[in-house]
Amino acid sequence: MPAIEIDGLSKHFGQVVAVDDLNLTVEEGEIFGFLGPNGAGKSTTIDIILDFIRPTAGSVKVLGYDAQDESLDVRRRTGVLPDAYHVYDRLTGRQHLEFAIELKESDEEPIAMLERVGIADAADRDAGGYSKGMKQRLVMAIALVGDPDLLILDEPSTGLDPNGAKEMRDIILEENERGTTVFFSSHVMEQVEAVCDRVAIINRGQLVAVDSVAGLRSATDARETIYLQVEQLSDEILSQIETVAGVEHAAIDDGRIRIGIGDRPKFRVLEEIDRIVTIEDFSVVTSSLSDLFIQYTNEEQEVRA
Repeated sequence: MPAIEIDGLSKHFGQVVAVDDLNLTVEEGEIFGFLGPNGAGKSTTIDIILDFIRPTAGSVKVLGYDAQDESLDVRRRTGVLPDAYHVYDRLTGRQHLEFAIELKESDEEPIAMLERVGIADAADRDAGGYSKGMKQRLVMAIALVGDPDLLILDEPSTGLDPNGAKEMRDIILEENERGTTVFFSSHVMEQVEAVCDRVAIINRGQLVAVDSVAGLRSATDARETIYLQVEQLSDEILSQIETVAGVEHAAIDDGRIRIGIGDRPKFRVLEEIDRIVTIEDFSVVTSSLSDLFIQYTNEEQEVRA
């Protein structure tokens, strides 16, 4: 059963068309990136999925439930980290979790939830004294209460430094390993490229493209090659790397290993290769997701013009 099914979705605000006949399916177990320029319709789509606003036309199903008619069932099985979140400055991290656990009628332990996002040591400090990254992780912990089947994250790395963004990425991967479907919008292209199984690009309310990052590259004649500097270099190690899921080809090139990545996030491919041989350094020669994003959205604008 798909985690999210969007069929003919449109939303008008007066004369402004925010979402225009959008059709999209997110499969169960995916990490799915939802991309678009500012004002493209991303947040409007998420608000409709969560029944914060009603569509002008079309329908949305979430985990098999109608997003508008059965919104309470959707919310019981969905965790949300909104873009414009708020924490209560005078409540501790523990108190935030106790409140969320009571609301969801869950039996989880607040400390265990804070441990999952790495801030258990700040459980009894007022959230008003938390850093931006700690507040972000606190809201993520709240989203994880009740062991949701679906996580919806709206710009989960906004305002985070590189270390904070990496920590957020690791949390997303860990929750997906638990079986949770993750649907998130982001302007941090490196984050999306590293973790997403598939991405959708929306522009001016319409779906421009949906595919894996590798598929988007293929459709635009872009190619990705990764050069690995490894601790040991041999034909035997090369043969093992060739068996890693997502590696389309591998060769020794001027003292390095050159690999081509297929339909799998490169972060996961590199992580698996690093178990075979220590990766000391690597470089990527390709069009980045940022380049692809610009190409897709600019092409769409040119077509409409």
